[in-house]
Amino acid sequence: MILVTGATGNVGGEVVRALAGTGRPVRALVRTAAAGLPVEQVLGELNEPDTLGPALDGVRGVFLLPGYRDMPGLLARMRLAGVERVVLLSSLATVATDTRNAISQFMIRSETAVRESGLAWTFLRPNAFMSNALRWSPQLRAGDVVRDAFGDVPIASVDPYDIAAVAVRALLDPGHEECVHELSGPERLRPAERLAVLAEVLHRDLRFQALTDEEARADMTGKVPEEYIQAFFSFYGDGTLDESRIYDTVEKVTGNPPRTFARWAQAHAADFR
Repeated sequence: MILVTGATGNVGGEVVRALAGTGRPVRALVRTAAAGLPVEQVLGELNEPDTLGPALDGVRGVFLLPGYRDMPGLLARMRLAGVERVVLLSSLATVATDTRNAISQFMIRSETAVRESGLAWTFLRPNAFMSNALRWSPQLRAGDVVRDAFGDVPIASVDPYDIAAVAVRALLDPGHEECVHELSGPERLRPAERLAVLAEVLHRDLRFQALTDEEARADMTGKVPEEYIQAFFSFYGDGTLDESRIYDTVEKVTGNPPRTFARWAQAHAADFR
């Protein structure tokens, strides 16, 4: 049995669907019952490890998100229940050139807890998700102009589908123990270039308008915790995180090349209409 946390999220949902397609027993951990998940659902709260007894029953592998309140305690509870392997969705923020920010720190703490848990582990460190473009949906429903921050930053973003495909292989196959998989898509694109792809898919004349740093801070304030805003400006403003690098990990692990942003956009076109 494999337990998937974050089962209703962009990556966790893809992991659930991919594992369900293998015929292996899969269980989704959810806070409240969710429609559309093709596997058994069990209620539980990762910040309260004592609630996880039914969810962990018979589980040998876990797809785990980072950042819970007591990661060492959570992992100890998993080990006590008989879990043998954890695949952690981490981030390249753990190896940014300056990790003195909230995002890097909670990722580093999560990786450290998993390393020290006594469980077999695999870390996934993806570039930014292609699905981050979904934050443009309200603007695209309202008009043809998208305004966003860091317009001059190229990113080889990765499709959550490909992150999940690598996670499944790490959960099911030998040889991924104590491995760190860095993940990217096949192309580096700036925001305006991603929007141009969406314009073709949606058959619309779309324009990108880069926010100044002052406008970006104002736009994020109240929507994003202040410590995360500081981290984003460290990563993309000061250049302490390089997500423009292209890795061959997806193809090496899965046998298939990573999906392009155009393919992701085609699959999610309805989300922008």
